[in-house]
Amino acid sequence: MNLEIKGIHYAVTERTTEQIEKKVKKLDFASDMIVDMLFRIERDKGIYAISTNINFRWGLSHHIKVENHDLYDGIDAIIEKIRNKVSKEKEKIQDHSEKV
Repeated sequence: MNLEIKGIHYAVTERTTEQIEKKVKKLDFASDMIVDMLFRIERDKGIYAISTNINFRWGLSHHIKVENHDLYDGIDAIIEKIRNKVSKEKEKIQDHSEKV
C-alpha cells in the first residue's frame, strides 16, 4: 500500500507523518485490498480539514473528509472512518466471493 501525505497551507511535519503512519497500521487487515491512500491536510483559519482518497485494487475509489480544530484528533477521526469504510468493502468482497 502506497501512502502519500500533502499539506495545503500547512507544512507537513515529521511528527504528523509518523502519527498518520502509526494510525494507518490499524488498516493492516486490509493492506492487500488497498492500492494507495492520499492524505491532504489543509489548514484554514485554525481549522484542519483532513481528507483522503482510498483506491482499492478492484478500481473502486473513496473520498473521506474530516474537519477538526485539533490536527491529531482529526487524524484519529479520519482513520476511524477509513477503518469502517474498508471493513464494509471487505465484507462486500467476501459476500460476493462466497456466492460464486
